Amino acid sequence: MNNDKSKSKISTIALILLLTLSAILVAIPAATAQAVQTSKSYPYIGAVPNPVGVNQPVLLHIGITSRLTSVEMGWEGLTVTVTDPEGIESTIGPIRTDATGGTGQLFTPTKVGKYILQTHFPTQTVTLAPFFFGSPYDITYLADSSEPLELVVQADAIAYYPGNSLPSEYWTRPIDAQLREWSTIAGSWLYVPRNKFTPYNDGPETAHILWVEPLTTGGIAGGALGTPDLEELGYHGMECGDAYEGKWGGRVRAWGAAGPIITAGRLYYTSGPYDLPRVYHCVDIRTGEELWTKTFLDNQSITFGQLFYWDSYNYHGVFSYLWVNVGSTWNAFDAFTGEWMFTIENVPSGTTRWGPKGEIYRLNVDLNNGWMALWNMSALGSMEGNWGSEVHLKTLDAAANTTAAERAWSLNVTIPTGLTGSVSEIYFGDRIISVSATTTEVSSWGLSLKPGQEGTLLFKETWQAPAEWAAGNVTINVVSYSPHGEDGVFVVFARELREYYGFSMNTGKYLWGPTDPEHYLNTYVGTESTIAYDVFISAGVSGIAYAYNATTGDFLWEYHAVDAYQEILWANSWWVKPMFVTDGKLYLAHMEHSSIDPKPRGAPFICLDMITGDEIWRADGLFRQTYWGSNAIIGDSIIATMDVYDQRVYAIGKGPSATTVEAPLTAITQGRSATIRGKVTDVSPGTEDIKLKLRFPNGVPAVADESMSKWMLYVYKQFECPADVKGVEVFLKILDPNGDWYSDIVTTDRNGVFSYMWAPAIVGEYHVTAMFEGSESYFVSQATTTFGVDESTTAAYPVPPTADEIAQKTVSQIPAYPDVPTAEEIAADAAQRTINMLPAYPEMPEIPEIPSYLTIDLVIIAAVAIAIIIGIVSYLALKKQK
Repeated sequence: MNNDKSKSKISTIALILLLTLSAILVAIPAATAQAVQTSKSYPYIGAVPNPVGVNQPVLLHIGITSRLTSVEMGWEGLTVTVTDPEGIESTIGPIRTDATGGTGQLFTPTKVGKYILQTHFPTQTVTLAPFFFGSPYDITYLADSSEPLELVVQADAIAYYPGNSLPSEYWTRPIDAQLREWSTIAGSWLYVPRNKFTPYNDGPETAHILWVEPLTTGGIAGGALGTPDLEELGYHGMECGDAYEGKWGGRVRAWGAAGPIITAGRLYYTSGPYDLPRVYHCVDIRTGEELWTKTFLDNQSITFGQLFYWDSYNYHGVFSYLWVNVGSTWNAFDAFTGEWMFTIENVPSGTTRWGPKGEIYRLNVDLNNGWMALWNMSALGSMEGNWGSEVHLKTLDAAANTTAAERAWSLNVTIPTGLTGSVSEIYFGDRIISVSATTTEVSSWGLSLKPGQEGTLLFKETWQAPAEWAAGNVTINVVSYSPHGEDGVFVVFARELREYYGFSMNTGKYLWGPTDPEHYLNTYVGTESTIAYDVFISAGVSGIAYAYNATTGDFLWEYHAVDAYQEILWANSWWVKPMFVTDGKLYLAHMEHSSIDPKPRGAPFICLDMITGDEIWRADGLFRQTYWGSNAIIGDSIIATMDVYDQRVYAIGKGPSATTVEAPLTAITQGRSATIRGKVTDVSPGTEDIKLKLRFPNGVPAVADESMSKWMLYVYKQFECPADVKGVEVFLKILDPNGDWYSDIVTTDRNGVFSYMWAPAIVGEYHVTAMFEGSESYFVSQATTTFGVDESTTAAYPVPPTADEIAQKTVSQIPAYPDVPTAEEIAADAAQRTINMLPAYPEMPEIPEIPSYLTIDLVIIAAVAIAIIIGIVSYLALKKQK
């Protein structure tokens, strides 16, 4: 793995150095146009890094100093001789340069010592065109060799840039371009993605809320003058936009449709498609700050977002756009400001898809006439120039007779005739897939999109369906396509039978099925599926999520979204569907086609391990989804969703925390204990809302991950405070005057408070650090304080004596008895003394009865002694209370 990382790093370095060197060489003057037929060449060889560690890649810079006049040109046939430390010679090549005259080549030395490298340029003739005046001319550059280069290879590896770790503290946009590793957690949601698979996110593992923003009037309506009994009426909530009037971006039912989007850390949404004017809100998804609002054109909707990765010979960068398309006129707006950037008119018809660099494609396939054409938006800018200066603030005509418009048609080829159906999926650089299914057959075909093979028929397959499909008039749907065309599958659903079948996207052939029948409720509209991580998921009205191996169809696991309180009237589990898949996690949530009032309480939002089906977290009643509007989306590792219970927009993710710690402000005496106390609070943007400040004047306590779902209901929705809420662990470190550390772990209570008593052993200044090491809900936070310890000034007792010690000392001063005897011992001693007073007899006579006056006197003595002890102890106890 380390070797792979090193190769990845050196490859990246190689690319950067190559582009840099190419840019530098552009500045080298071209050979002056003159009427000569030959010219001397000046080959060169460079090596980066030099010295280098053995088995570490080296980027060789190879070429001649003369550049060419067209970017398509390059010098041909260059070679490099390599002589290793043992004198063994080898050759690299032949090599073709780019138009700068040079190029890069990776070389990995395998021996410690000195290598000698030399570039050899063969004689060749090229036709050059002057930059300004004159006619093209031929010139021959003569063969030559570079000066030998000494490459030093050492046993120890050289260091590369160490990289940066993922954030351990709360972070915001912008992300410095040097923090490349953070790209893996900074994803965007530009449109509803294929399979709702959204990589480049750290999927939240608790229901922790970052901020909340009202979408419109929401929540329970309450009573009004003249209304009938509320219980009879049904405890209505405010209208939530379901049943054909979806809010939170309007109805989104198909991949590529409009809805809320996230691009580069900014969330864009509107309340719904029927609200005029249609106002879009641009919000920082990490802080909840509203950055701007805007109505686009004549109350038009955002069609999709775009991150366009532009790489030309002279410029590299990513452009962020919001597209507002009306028919064949497409308008690009700057995602940062919302301002108009450019318009493309007469965009050709076809299927819209996005390429690997975010470029917009329109594929037009004419099955009747046997041809297909591909229109590429990015080709409107030339590879020699800068995208922005070529297209911004312009109106471009895709149908115009211009070089740029013609260049945009990057593909126009013939295809086999006799194909039926339509394009189902497009995998750029790989293939086009068409699938259609009826009660009698499943037919499919594939056309190649690989360079040089475009339009070639890959397969054409027809599978005869089981007889029961036609006999039962079964509804057949193609429901899912895996993200990998060559190794993937497409899945067909026989609805009334509740069975799935899998087919190869490489050959169209049947692979597996049928699966065992699912719950009968999954025959209803609303059952949806997805494929990711080679797992096929089906979930729907039954409230059961089923997982199958996408390659084999084998059953893996199932999850029941159990309704513990019978709020759903048709099943024992909540109707759920997939929201999205990311970071190995599947997110499910409840919505309903035509919900009634009062709405069922406790609708779940669920996060599962995609591979095992284990529940990572579940929040009941926090984020109920809408069937007719948009659902939860994710970007920058933060979930954004509307909740139909209260018509507010929520952001869910890992938030910041704050830790405080304090110790005695004045020095304590040696031998006494110090009380260390502090708090850990949630300081996410939502906690700054005045409503929360009024309820939590001392801050919102941070709580344990397992308490988060119920805690968020309490904090943000005013539910009862959970009785079993748990605090978070705090790591305490105490540094004594000698530089030694002492540590322990304490846990906060439901108010976020912790305390700790500790008796320092030596005199001096102590430093206390309280660290909350973070959780899945919060990032790390810490605080430090100090306190002092003075020497003791007490002479008699460095440590005050206990009551028992004082009592023992008093008893020891009684003359007769160093130790206080028991009543039995006193009686026995008195008897013995009486015996000793009797006359001596050869045989011991029967012991007479002890005179009562002697027994009474001795008992009185013992009672007095015990009374003295009790009195001393009582006096000390009373004194201590004072």
